[in-house]
Amino acid sequence: MPARLDATDWRILKELQTNGRISNVELADKVGLSPPPCLRRVRALEQAGFITGYFASVNEKAAGFELIAFAMVGLASQSEADLTAFEKRLQSWPIVRESYMLSGEADFILKCVTRDLTAFQDFVLKELTAAPNVASVKTTLTIRRAKFEPGVPIDLGRRPR
Repeated sequence: MPARLDATDWRILKELQTNGRISNVELADKVGLSPPPCLRRVRALEQAGFITGYFASVNEKAAGFELIAFAMVGLASQSEADLTAFEKRLQSWPIVRESYMLSGEADFILKCVTRDLTAFQDFVLKELTAAPNVASVKTTLTIRRAKFEPGVPIDLGRRPR
């Protein structure tokens, strides 16, 4: 598949991003294709790396995870080896659901989801601050989610080039 997507590819991505469980028949109907070419396009989008996976969005609170918090981590050294070592270590922490390397005051921001404040505090004290090369940790607790919209902002009127 070429790196450039046509209008139909963008419609497919928008629909799948909204509902990854949509059947191929429903998807084809929504984007104006018959099912076989629609499925071929979806497979091509997957193979080209535009679609990297499918997952269920789990309601944290309903599943008993009451706390979402963020931790801003400063490292003592930002050498590539130390950055890679920290990234590898954070892969083993199930509480950390997302992590981004930053520019600016902190080196990483970690989105953490835990059952309660005690579990988060235990993680910060026993795992995060004890990790090699961690120089500082600043935490922020969330009060409520104001918006949740995973994926990318697809505007079918104006597509990226």
